[in-house]
Amino acid sequence: MVSAGDFRNGITFEMEGEVYQIIEFQHVKPGKGAAFVRTKIRNVIAGSVVERTFNPTEKFPTAYIERKEMEYSYNDGDLYYFMDPESYELIPINSSELSDNFKFVKENTVCKILSYKGNVFGVEPPTSVTLEVTQTDPGFKGDTATNATKPATLETGAEIKVPLFIEEGEMVIVDTRTGEYVSRA
Repeated sequence: MVSAGDFRNGITFEMEGEVYQIIEFQHVKPGKGAAFVRTKIRNVIAGSVVERTFNPTEKFPTAYIERKEMEYSYNDGDLYYFMDPESYELIPINSSELSDNFKFVKENTVCKILSYKGNVFGVEPPTSVTLEVTQTDPGFKGDTATNATKPATLETGAEIKVPLFIEEGEMVIVDTRTGEYVSRA
């Protein structure tokens, strides 16, 4: 059990049959009245974020989120298959459980599979990946003082903005959290 007075960023707990994670918290002690805890919490399964205040003495059961590293193998329609590195078992995950940043993941990439009580609710790709630029316009010399960028298509089909000097066939590092170009590989 975790009490609202012990809330810290990243703590997960069960409330009203749902699992929540603390994004922000603030202990407030007004001049008049009782102290309270102002929080911003995210429903880890639905992904929605809500602000809520708690009495510091309220208690909630701790929710343990399992994070397991698995290798992305292939997809078949709406199902994406991940291999358990210990048992070599293939686990299918529906495309609705994948986040937007999964478009940067290619086959044989190790991802973290998030589950709660055996139910998978999310897939975390690595924070950065190295991908090949398959299509982009040729760069041109000139106005480079403004950090000019151009669109580029990567080997996974994702599109990002890259600097003008990047050409087709080059390997680039992409931050999967923001979808931004980091550097050449």
